[in-house]
Amino acid sequence: MAWSLRLHGVGNASAVELGSAMATIERDGMPWLTIDCGNEGLSHYLAHYGEPPRALFITHTHLDHVAGFERLFVANYFDPERRGRTLLYVPVTVLPLLHQRVGAYPSALAEGGANFWDAFRVVPVGDHFWHDDVRMEVFPTRHHWPDTSFGVRLRGSVVWTGDTRPIPEMLAKFADAGETVAHDCALHGNPSHSGIDDIEREYPRDLLDRCLLYHYASAADGDTLSGRGYRVARPGDVMALNDPIMGMVQAP
Repeated sequence: MAWSLRLHGVGNASAVELGSAMATIERDGMPWLTIDCGNEGLSHYLAHYGEPPRALFITHTHLDHVAGFERLFVANYFDPERRGRTLLYVPVTVLPLLHQRVGAYPSALAEGGANFWDAFRVVPVGDHFWHDDVRMEVFPTRHHWPDTSFGVRLRGSVVWTGDTRPIPEMLAKFADAGETVAHDCALHGNPSHSGIDDIEREYPRDLLDRCLLYHYASAADGDTLSGRGYRVARPGDVMALNDPIMGMVQAP
């Protein structure tokens, strides 16, 4: 069984040409779990796979990470084979924020008779959830306000930080098994995002060597980060992952 990470978008909210930050964990080349649902990222997903995602984890509710939901609602609601079946894993403190962003419009359809969430199977999650008999771990990150942004780990395989400032204590716990760590990083940090100087100051060398940097501002900035010796995610990249550690995968 082969695991991989496909990058649909790697840019920050202003870097439209790089796509909104979004990725899919693949198993044997097939989409397994998608992380976030930005507009440009969703377009890349549809162009590659030919159908909308069937399982998503949502890190937080800034629009570059959830703006694709209206399109996803339409695709699901009007397809009887998909309606109510797309799994949507959402941290419990993020769920009301997601509803305010994408689900609270007074009428999901002009003709009435539909709730926005009818199109999905929503699964509120705490510090972990099971997807397809595999355990995923969830941890808080540092992005704007506490309890509004989360990362996710497939133990032994991959960590996706979502948008964050450096989180050395979290990664000491949730990236301690040789995982590839997809990390928010630009050339220059700010109060809600990491810069390269920030992570070089906060993280040990062995962790930096496992980082895959995304959420930067331009292709030129990506080239500069790469020139400093780091792995930099590009739109459409597919990264091979280690197999998850046994015990995280339920026996059939």
